Amino acid sequence: METTKVNAAFLCNYEVMQILQQLKDSTQKKHKREGSLATVTYETVHYLQDTECKKQNAQSIQKFLEAMKKFKLTKTEKLMMVNTPPRTELEIQLIVQESEERLSEDEVRKVIELVNEFLPPSEVS
Repeated sequence: METTKVNAAFLCNYEVMQILQQLKDSTQKKHKREGSLATVTYETVHYLQDTECKKQNAQSIQKFLEAMKKFKLTKTEKLMMVNTPPRTELEIQLIVQESEERLSEDEVRKVIELVNEFLPPSEVS
């Protein structure tokens, strides 16, 4: 397999889950289920439904990203926060490169507040 467009777009887990659910629904309706594609689609959707993206929606993600504009974070760092919302300072340090230099303690606390406001934790972790 050959990659035609490297980094054409970044998708968060919520977007991947939505696309795969639509794909799964459309292949079920047509009764043209490719064995390996159906398995990969099913397994991926099953996995994603047990992650944080299960409780997310497009509006909450958009509002979160809008609120995050005031912080100087990369697209990848914001994507990682959407996929695995940080609930502690340590998790922010793991996501944000050189976080000690780039974010103050107050900014770290504000990021955690924004995460909890727009990307509430799910019961399943």
